[in-house]
Amino acid sequence: MMDQGMMVDPDCLDGKDKRDAVVSWTGGKDGCYACYKAMAEGYQITHLLNFRNAKKIGSHEINPMVIQAQSQSIGIPLIQRSFLSYEQEFKNTVLDLRAQGERIDAAAFGHIETHKMLVDRICRDLDIKLILPLWRQRSESLLRQIIDSGFEVFIVSIKDGLLDREWLGRRIDENFSEDLAALDASIDPCGENGEFHTIVTDGPIFKKRIVISESEPVLREGYWFLNISGFSLQER
Repeated sequence: MMDQGMMVDPDCLDGKDKRDAVVSWTGGKDGCYACYKAMAEGYQITHLLNFRNAKKIGSHEINPMVIQAQSQSIGIPLIQRSFLSYEQEFKNTVLDLRAQGERIDAAAFGHIETHKMLVDRICRDLDIKLILPLWRQRSESLLRQIIDSGFEVFIVSIKDGLLDREWLGRRIDENFSEDLAALDASIDPCGENGEFHTIVTDGPIFKKRIVISESEPVLREGYWFLNISGFSLQER
């Protein structure tokens, strides 16, 4: 089911009403759906911002080349940077874009229950609007929205000892929440407590589908990762 808001074409808005925004992007479902919802509200997304911790490999990090493929498929420029301080690097990136002549009016984040004080502060200091379209939504309802909107989502990392390795590569479909609850009812259906992380390979904002052809499970720092080494962009 497609959101009616997606009928809005930001390019049809006049210069006075046009609103430009960046999106915090990890490659997973929450940031992707936040991007989709921001576009539905009439924002023109100018850049996807992807940050990697310079000190360690985070549990949600994906092969940088796959992130680049997402950007190529969607048709929105990607900025990838390493950080020692996420907050400072996010601010620096937006300030750099402004110095290059970009007008950034807002920033969208896919947070559901955490980090609101952080993103509030970032946007306040940059004097831009904070977009949190998923904030405080029920996880099961949100997951259903993502599926019904047509996004193709797979699990790419899981917390060791909580989910079996066989869950790596599992597609998030209509049975996902029920299967997860049958295994352990305490696990959040959106992985909001760090139980798992995802990758989006297709959806209504994608022009081409990402097809993963080679991958292997790797255990590091308490998480099983699907190490993606082969993929391609395919026409629908």
